[in-house]
Amino acid sequence: MNTLKEPRKMTGRNVVSTLETVDVQTGERIALAAFDYLIEAPNWTNDGKRLIYNSLGRIYSFDIASGESTLIDSGYAVQCNNDHVLSPDNTRIAVSHQTREDGQSRIYILPLQGGEPVLITPMAPSYLHGWSPDGSTLSYCAERNGQYDIYTIPVTGGVETQLTDTAGLDDGPEYSPDGRHIWFNSVRTGLMQVWRMNADGSEPTQMTFDESNNWFPHVSPDGESIAFIAYRKDDVAPGEHPPNKHVELRLMPALGGEFRTLVRLFGGQGTINVNSWSPDSKQLAFVSYKLKE
Repeated sequence: MNTLKEPRKMTGRNVVSTLETVDVQTGERIALAAFDYLIEAPNWTNDGKRLIYNSLGRIYSFDIASGESTLIDSGYAVQCNNDHVLSPDNTRIAVSHQTREDGQSRIYILPLQGGEPVLITPMAPSYLHGWSPDGSTLSYCAERNGQYDIYTIPVTGGVETQLTDTAGLDDGPEYSPDGRHIWFNSVRTGLMQVWRMNADGSEPTQMTFDESNNWFPHVSPDGESIAFIAYRKDDVAPGEHPPNKHVELRLMPALGGEFRTLVRLFGGQGTINVNSWSPDSKQLAFVSYKLKE
């Protein structure tokens, strides 16, 4: 299946990006900062004080109290896309960097305070989405032999394990806080929908059934809620998650059931590609966009 898995080009000068939070109970939105260029995919740190995001190929740390951003030194990894995740203890960050040799995404790990990256997935393309709660394993979407599926690999590198092999795109694999499940999104039933499987890839179970294309399920730290982004059915093909669309951020119980809409916004690609729950499970961070005239 043809997809738009490749991230948008790194130019990023045609948009204004607003870094925001939303209270999942009240729906209150707070704009933390506006940027005259593209920023994407905030991760919330465990202390609740910072948001980690990517912009123009680099990784930054945003201090919520001061509103200041600081560049994280990522060595030669200067074409990082919006698939990055913090280690459970927040000492390291894993990034997906488009290598200079062939322009394809591979996964690397480096210290969160900055330092030289270490290659984890020599095979490409590989797009990171999850880090197991015990710190031992990464989960990611990868294209192998013309097919996008879900894989895991030890954080030390080595042999990758394929978890899905159903025709069509499987993407966005993220561990539950107890490590028992991996949440992901799949087109295997037609539209893009949210699924859950055991961490070993067994017992895949569809969790959403509506007439939208639902992407990137993110599990709250308390394990009770799933946030995801929804595209209108007629706006995109099921395997696409482009920027600059009218989308919704939705919330559903982790046990399954009806979703509710938290936010309607102009965004899509870059808005909430990776887990951006606050550590107390009360807020989500996300990015909305506005096209420049």
